Amino acid sequence: MSADGLGHSDLEDESKAALQGFGPLIPPLSESMRPLRQQVFDRVRATGLVARVQVAKDLGVSPATVTTITSELIEAGLIEEVAAPRDSDSGRGRPAVALGVRRGAHLVAGMKMSDREQSAVIVDFAGNLVANEVLPRRPGALSSAGMLDAIESLLTRVCDKAGIHRSALSGVGIGLPGFIDNAEGLVLWSSTLTERGVGLVDMAQRRLQLPVFIDNDANLVAMAELWFGAGRSLADFAVVTFEHGVGMGFVMNHKLYRGARRLGMELGHTKVQLDGALCRCGQRGCLEAYVADYALAREASTALNWGDREGQPISVLLESLYEQAKSGDVTARSIFRRAGRYLAVGLANVVNLFDPSLIILSGERLKFDYLYAAETLAEMDHLAINTGRPRPPIEIHAWGDLLWAHGAAALALSSVTERILAASREIAAQ
Repeated sequence: MSADGLGHSDLEDESKAALQGFGPLIPPLSESMRPLRQQVFDRVRATGLVARVQVAKDLGVSPATVTTITSELIEAGLIEEVAAPRDSDSGRGRPAVALGVRRGAHLVAGMKMSDREQSAVIVDFAGNLVANEVLPRRPGALSSAGMLDAIESLLTRVCDKAGIHRSALSGVGIGLPGFIDNAEGLVLWSSTLTERGVGLVDMAQRRLQLPVFIDNDANLVAMAELWFGAGRSLADFAVVTFEHGVGMGFVMNHKLYRGARRLGMELGHTKVQLDGALCRCGQRGCLEAYVADYALAREASTALNWGDREGQPISVLLESLYEQAKSGDVTARSIFRRAGRYLAVGLANVVNLFDPSLIILSGERLKFDYLYAAETLAEMDHLAINTGRPRPPIEIHAWGDLLWAHGAAALALSSVTERILAASREIAAQ
């Protein structure tokens, strides 16, 4: 923990996935409503390497039941027996046998499609990184046909890096900013698309000839934390993202919460000023219109008379603004200070509404530390309800787009696994 009370973390080392496991670390005996076959598989995946007797103990079922289910999972090619590390070097007796996810059972891709940069990863069934790719692109929205071209091109690039054909993939997860109905596969609105109400999943599946899953990109950052990062063992936590917009993902009872219509957690579009600044969603007064990168650049262009810089990339403008703030420029500092105050309003509302055990601030824009300076956190404390108890801890995870792509890969892994296990249950019931 740093001196300012903020935790700074990184993703788990990919090479340790096979030993440490990945996916939500759900406490034993707390998920009895889920199918037992799913519970057994999830326990093996989350633990990394685990003995059958430990799985039986954790789930409160008989060893014979676990033996039967794990035999079915081994036969299905989802898990395998692995020689477990010995507690001693005596080398006597039969080697201990543990269960682990079979890495080569499936490969999935995860992709983040933004209006300024696109990234992709390929991971194996045990969560290990196989390949990654990041491609810059010119800012601006694409038509649905252009988006499909971009998805296919990026997928081809990352598959080439992995040395595979895309037909070797079992699924592709895609994250986009905006209002995404993941269950229906619809992009209702996104800054990356010129059209509304796009059935992206059906279109992408026809183009790629692969199962495709989509979600809001901020949701997928929360999913990355839930599967690979700081949220694995937490029942409830919030992720607030800062990139080209402001997003939020919320995990409740170890699961991503999306709302009744799968469109919740749009923190960036909560209103902080009636008839305020214009947001890119078309409405006014949204939090995003005061905190996002385009909002900071807009404010800087006006306050600092940067009209001659019109046409420069936003990233260049923000770097210049940040350097001026660091150098003591009062106007530049006031721009960050104003954005920080609005951010404090948003974070206080998150605390008041959800009382999360942890708030993670994530995204490349968090290198601009004025956004979460001590004054911002103090104002957040002032705006949150006074219960006499300390506020939730805040961690800063200023990672790039590959984190978002990892969340999309987790979405694909989760969806592929559920489909496989559901199919095996149907076969077993016949």
